[in-house]
Amino acid sequence: EALRRGVDVETLARITGFDPWFLREFSAIVSMEMELGEFRGQPLEALPEELLRRLKENGFSDRALARLLDVPEGSVRARRRALGIKMHLRTVDTCAGEFAARTPYLYGTYHGSPEWKRPATRDSVVILGSGPNRIGQGVEFDYCCVHGVMALREMGVEAAMMNCNPETVSTDFNVSDRLFFDPLTLEDVLEVLEAERPRGVVVQFGGQTPLRLMKGLAEAGIPILGTSVEMTDLAEDRERFRDLIDRLGLLQPRSGLVHTIDEALPEIRRIGFPVLVRPSYVLGGEAMEILYDLDDWAEYERRVTSLDFRFPLLVDSFFSDATEVDVDALGDGREVVVGGILEHVEQAGIHSGDSACFIPPRSLSEAVLSEICRQTRILGSALSVRGLMNIQFAVQNETVYVLEVNPRASRTVPFTSKAIGFSLPKVAMRIMMGETLASLGLSGHRPRLLPYTAVKEAVFPFRRFQGADILLSPEMKSTGEVMGLSGDFGGAFRDAQEASGMRLPESGTVFVSVSDRDKPAAVQVARSLHETGFRIVATGGTALALEAAGIPSDRVLKVKEGRPHIVDLIKDGEVHLVINTVSGKQAQKDSLSIRQETLLRNIPYYTTIEGARALVLALEKKQDPSGPRSLQELHRLLGEGAGA
Repeated sequence: EALRRGVDVETLARITGFDPWFLREFSAIVSMEMELGEFRGQPLEALPEELLRRLKENGFSDRALARLLDVPEGSVRARRRALGIKMHLRTVDTCAGEFAARTPYLYGTYHGSPEWKRPATRDSVVILGSGPNRIGQGVEFDYCCVHGVMALREMGVEAAMMNCNPETVSTDFNVSDRLFFDPLTLEDVLEVLEAERPRGVVVQFGGQTPLRLMKGLAEAGIPILGTSVEMTDLAEDRERFRDLIDRLGLLQPRSGLVHTIDEALPEIRRIGFPVLVRPSYVLGGEAMEILYDLDDWAEYERRVTSLDFRFPLLVDSFFSDATEVDVDALGDGREVVVGGILEHVEQAGIHSGDSACFIPPRSLSEAVLSEICRQTRILGSALSVRGLMNIQFAVQNETVYVLEVNPRASRTVPFTSKAIGFSLPKVAMRIMMGETLASLGLSGHRPRLLPYTAVKEAVFPFRRFQGADILLSPEMKSTGEVMGLSGDFGGAFRDAQEASGMRLPESGTVFVSVSDRDKPAAVQVARSLHETGFRIVATGGTALALEAAGIPSDRVLKVKEGRPHIVDLIKDGEVHLVINTVSGKQAQKDSLSIRQETLLRNIPYYTTIEGARALVLALEKKQDPSGPRSLQELHRLLGEGAGA
């Protein structure tokens, strides 16, 4: 931007410390932008072929050119192709010439000439990956892509992967028949697919990134395997989805939709605090938040107006005391079966990628489980799902509410597949290739009664970021997950905690400080910890609640109340476990230093009362003397008829 405004390279180098070589490269790009600017507002035919070719060779995407020329991206693509300017696929010899590479690595460029042409031997299918690993888009989708490839190869169909992340299994040399190592943009995908000419392309395994390309691919005439574009859009479009739920006679939280920031507050007042606000088509719960009062709304409004914010904005009534449930299911266009029902440890309001969850559920009644299965079948049939589907429910007072439906792979699919003993993505791939649940022997399948409990726990990157806050929210913050397996929930939760890096103490001092709404539950948690042998320290309000219940505790000052306060105790190594829940923005700010000091010293911490309850069950379980067992051993129990 500085170069665009006329700052010279030498001045920039002195100010920024950047090597002048890089700045000269940037300067060349800016010069071409200015050259292109002369043609803004003119017909595309006026743009010289030589200039357009040079722009493409220097990395200008169709989208960037469209923005600079103020024309539709499709028009730039049509003009470029009419002039014969196409992306060439070239190869990377992954074996350095020593022997023939088993998997060609291909990349696209507008330079040179093509080095690869698809052999006309067998059918092929292209699977679009999830792109770069980043917070909000987990590597769990890579599991789905790899298992999809495995299913295709088992069926004798060539599997081509398109992904641009070297830190994934899907880009390993021995996974697919071909790998296209290019960005997952509409331009790059269309160019690759024109060269590959596959039977179809799979977008439902890679998460939101390839899903966003679905409409553009369909408009270009690309055959998309699995659930249709229309039905996927119906599920993703918050307004259309809300209408669908009403038509099906299912329940959902009271909600509204706003298209401008000025419409938001009147809609929030109509629904009533607390509310969950979320934009359409978001990655990892981006810009989703729970608002408890007008101060929260004012802060949210200030932040979103400074962002490239995507409307419409959905406003949901928030259930603060509901159990959240994930369901992973399969559909073949005619029938829908449930693969697994996962109960969340944290209540509704924590992003599903961050929440600990477990199979089988332990607090849901048979009536609720049956209703969840019924609603899953209704929704899958209404959306004509072909392949994977994930549904998120909230259960409050035995009533089931639909929160969200995703007719695609979800973050929980790898965990569910490992827990139940068969690969959901493999089955989904076979369905997309024309098989049915009946032909696969899964017609009428019901969730297995497992002889063990499996717990998924999220892994967070907080220790890598100075000043990070460990509070969980509707916006995803985790970067990975682990799995604990045991004969009961407590043992599985303990194993999952330790696998995620939290070494649970067997004795010592626990600090308890909770919000008013959590105090009744905190009393029960504290009583169990006291009976286990822990000493309890608590801040004023929590200490009074414990004292009233006859639970001994030592009072400690909050940071704002003077010294020595709780952070001093943590620094002195006198605290071995922290349970700290807050409500409201001011309370979050007041307790930030506690959470950060806890994080710095790698002390196990729990910021939800549900997590603290699960902790108590984990501390009551001792390590299994028989030692760890592999997934394969546990799956053999299923094969021997243990609940199958």
